[in-house]
Amino acid sequence: MSDQLALSLGQQFELERMNRVIDSTGDAQMLRGLAKQLLQAWQSQKAATQWIMRQQLATPSSFAIDAVKGLELMGGGDPSGPSAPPNGTMDVL
Repeated sequence: MSDQLALSLGQQFELERMNRVIDSTGDAQMLRGLAKQLLQAWQSQKAATQWIMRQQLATPSSFAIDAVKGLELMGGGDPSGPSAPPNGTMDVL
């Protein structure tokens, strides 16, 4: 992924705060525990992102549903072919 997501100002402050906590910690056991927590959070975030992407891909967009409904209302039940608008009117986006 070449584009990086921009962090909000609050996220930037939280990141800096946590960096300072890590830098000030000399206890290796504590740092190992923190590293394991961060690894778990990272993997959980990846799983959540993948789940959301699957949900979005499985759900047809409301635009596509509205377009098909509009074609049906105009009497053109087959969305692959054009149909004449009722009474010579035409919807404009």
